[in-house]
Amino acid sequence: GDLCTSSIQNQQQPHQQPPRTQTRRVTPHTTHITVMPPADDPRLRHISDSIRSIPNWPKEGILFQDITTTLLDPVAFGHCVDILYERYKDKKVDVVAGFEARGLIFGAPLALRLKCAFVPLRKPKKLPGETIGEEYTLEYGSDRIEMHVGHVKEGNRVVLVDDLIATGGTMVAGIKLMKKVKADIVEAACILELPLLKGKDKLVEHQVGLYTMVEKDVL
Repeated sequence: GDLCTSSIQNQQQPHQQPPRTQTRRVTPHTTHITVMPPADDPRLRHISDSIRSIPNWPKEGILFQDITTTLLDPVAFGHCVDILYERYKDKKVDVVAGFEARGLIFGAPLALRLKCAFVPLRKPKKLPGETIGEEYTLEYGSDRIEMHVGHVKEGNRVVLVDDLIATGGTMVAGIKLMKKVKADIVEAACILELPLLKGKDKLVEHQVGLYTMVEKDVL
């Protein structure tokens, strides 16, 4: 998914408190078409606590949100899949499309639970068959996601899954790719959102809803 990072203030004043990460629950805001599970769901705290922060990686001034520690905890990992299943079990989903790399990890078990198809969205030159793709811009260049031709068909009801949304570039590319093949996008879903990077704002113009479980802010 998006590089799971959030910028740390680089020019701190003397005696300023160091950056800290907090989890923030908010009421869904229609401007951003964002939906979240009930704030009192105890599973959300377990998921949030399972995500570790790694400072200054992959470069100085970045606080990396590492979701691999969630995968070490079968209870937290299971909560993620259960919450996604509860969200989409009655929405007649035909396809779950998961983004390389961590979106594949959460998307595949969701598809199994929903008894629907799973389609991996991969980086270039990863898929052996004929592909269709969409490019997107990064702060340091551009990238591309691809899927096999014919694996998502016109009219399929698709849920897009990634581990997090940061700047939103990857998710928007997925939305555009699904629209190329005239699929119907049910929703975009992520475990973690970094709201300071305003990635969800980019989904508004595409009229695609965003479902997230945990928010992390760096102050």
